[in-house]
Amino acid sequence: MKKIVYMLLAVVMILGLSACGSEQQEAAPEEGFSPSLDTSTECQITVAGGYDNFEALEAEFDSFNEYYPNVELMFTKVDDYNNMIGMVLDGNDAPDIYVNYSWMYGREQYQSSIDHAENLADPALGLDLDCIRSNIMLNTSDDTLPMVPVFANTYGMLVNSSLFEKEGLSIPTTYEELVEVCKVFREKGYENPMMGYSKEETTSLFTLSAYPFFCETMADDAEAVNKFNALDSSAGEYMRPTLEKEMQFLSDGCVNLDACAEIEDNYEAVILRFFEGDVPMMFCSGDTVSGTKKRESQSEAFIANPFEYAFVPVPMSDEGTTFLDMPNLQFSVNKDSANLDMANEFMRFLITPQELNEMAQNKGLMSPTKDLSFNSVYAAFGDVPESRVLSPEVIGLTDDAVIQLRQAVYAVGTGEMTIDEAIDSFGTFTE
Repeated sequence: MKKIVYMLLAVVMILGLSACGSEQQEAAPEEGFSPSLDTSTECQITVAGGYDNFEALEAEFDSFNEYYPNVELMFTKVDDYNNMIGMVLDGNDAPDIYVNYSWMYGREQYQSSIDHAENLADPALGLDLDCIRSNIMLNTSDDTLPMVPVFANTYGMLVNSSLFEKEGLSIPTTYEELVEVCKVFREKGYENPMMGYSKEETTSLFTLSAYPFFCETMADDAEAVNKFNALDSSAGEYMRPTLEKEMQFLSDGCVNLDACAEIEDNYEAVILRFFEGDVPMMFCSGDTVSGTKKRESQSEAFIANPFEYAFVPVPMSDEGTTFLDMPNLQFSVNKDSANLDMANEFMRFLITPQELNEMAQNKGLMSPTKDLSFNSVYAAFGDVPESRVLSPEVIGLTDDAVIQLRQAVYAVGTGEMTIDEAIDSFGTFTE
């Protein structure tokens, strides 16, 4: 009997210890951000940008307050942001963190946004920069990093996945497949297999389809890029393959420009037209995609007949799709901040895969991290082979030079100019 009692007691003790171990394991904190400052610190951190509201960032404020409950974080909108941020940074109420853009770098009128920026590449700051796709990081002449991407952007098309499934079609990944899919959709009674905004040049369907193709033609020719950036009069010829491809695309009957002209803007109107449910593919940018979720409930057609959709690259090349990877919104830390240590601590908290992905998910934009699979809307871009991922930051194309291409493809696409006329006008186009 004693032996039996001892054995039962031993079993009970073992089970008890196992249970305790299980509870301890469940209670153990997850790996991730760990505070490096006094968590009782009291201060205020201001982030400045041009958005009317920034709910996704404010959600990150709440998460940060779980570690630092006495730090007050707030987002403030600056009207006419691009023109006013320099003056704001030079003023008495300068923000601790502020939105920045790669295209501001190297332009005299935006020099303040660079001069005030801390070097975020300093290892002492401890930012997990390795979690961000390196090709969307700003390249600087002195290897400093005045800004870090918190959102990414690209060009592509919204696809009605349910329509493709209903008609037994696969989403195209080459130009030949794109033309064939458009042909089949038309034969099945879909009047406009592809649509997009065409009223004005900025992010028109012409730019969205042509720019990735153009980058592909320039990616491995540094001399051509230098001449193009310098607006050399002979550099207009580098646009010819893209302009010819654009004309081929239009002549292949993929797009009805008259129907596209009825779309009033390249954001809400594009989304609501797509949600009508009869357009298999709609040109747009990642910025436009970010507004889709909120507008599902604003579309009577979508409410009545909801469908699955995704955002995918436009296959303009016979070689396959191209992922044009670009930074969207970037954050800089004001090196003159009165609370510089805490501003850097918030950035250290934010620049992690978990927080960047969470904020991108809440905002509806593409994450700058290396893993795009977490968001099904953008997952197709994560499947593009590395050899087909291109970035203007890496290629070296400047915004001033790209304006020439955008205006040229718009003029040719709308019939305002011939290809030769657009090439001869290179260097004379203005915003």
